[in-house]
Parts: sequence; C-alpha cells; structure tokens
Amino acid sequence: MSRPQRRRPKHKPLIALLDRANRAFQTEMVRKAHADGHTELKMAHNAVFGTLHGEGARAADMAARAGITRQSMGEVIRDMVALDLLEMKADPNDGRAKVVTYSEHGMEVAWDGFEHLADLEELFEQEFGEQEYAIVRDVLERLIVLLDKLSADQVSPSAGGSVG
Repeated sequence: MSRPQRRRPKHKPLIALLDRANRAFQTEMVRKAHADGHTELKMAHNAVFGTLHGEGARAADMAARAGITRQSMGEVIRDMVALDLLEMKADPNDGRAKVVTYSEHGMEVAWDGFEHLADLEELFEQEFGEQEYAIVRDVLERLIVLLDKLSADQVSPSAGGSVG
C-alpha cells in the first residue's frame, strides 16, 4: 500500500531561515554585551530587552509580546532583578500588580544594546545596499501583519481559508 504524495517546500522553509536568523541575531547581541563587559547577560534576557519599554511594563504584557509564558517571563525577570538589571515597582494604576523597569545599570546595558543594534542596521545596509535592505524589512513587516491576521482570524492555511 503506497502513501499519498505530500507537499514539501521547494526551498529551505522560511520558518527555518527566520529561526536561524533570529538565533544568530540574539547570539550576536549577547556576544557583544559580553565583549562590552556585561558578562552577566544570558540569551534568555533578550526576551526582556526586546519587550521592556523605558517607562516600564507588566510582566504579563511582556510575556505576551515575547511569545512566552508568564511563568517563563517571571523567571527571567527575577534573574535580572537579582543581577541589578531590573526593578519591580508597584503599579500606580493597580496596587496588586507590579511594573518592571530598568535599574540604572540595566538602562546602561540596554542603551549599549540599542547602540549595537544601530551599528548592525548600518552594517546590513552596507552589505546589502540601502534599497535591498529596505525591501527585506518591508517584506518582514508585511509577513508579520499577514501572519497576525491569520492568527486573529483563526484561519489555517490547510483549511483552505483565504486572506483578504
């Protein structure tokens, strides 16, 4: 009895490319932080640096933006508080909740990271050309919008749904 022919992507799957690029990017951020003397940083801390705004945020909101569980985000936050990178303060809008903010040291580390991100963006523009790099950014932004719409509409590609 033979199995029916299944479709496979023609190229390396985009999800694999995006995942590899994401891991390489995050590894580079930690490598540079260590080179700058911030040897306490770990890969897991990227989830906080990527989701915590200067004015602070609730852990649950940060977890949702990072795509991880509240428990996982809480563990990373506790680790970073112990390393004097973050502080927990009472939420002025809800006395039961806490707001995560950067400590003074954490803000210095974050700014070093932002500077490195700016350097990387310039490197990418030089490597690929301003126009080509702008296309990459535009396509990724549009891809995110499309995938978010699919999730919001709860339409699965295999279900034959269409995106308008």
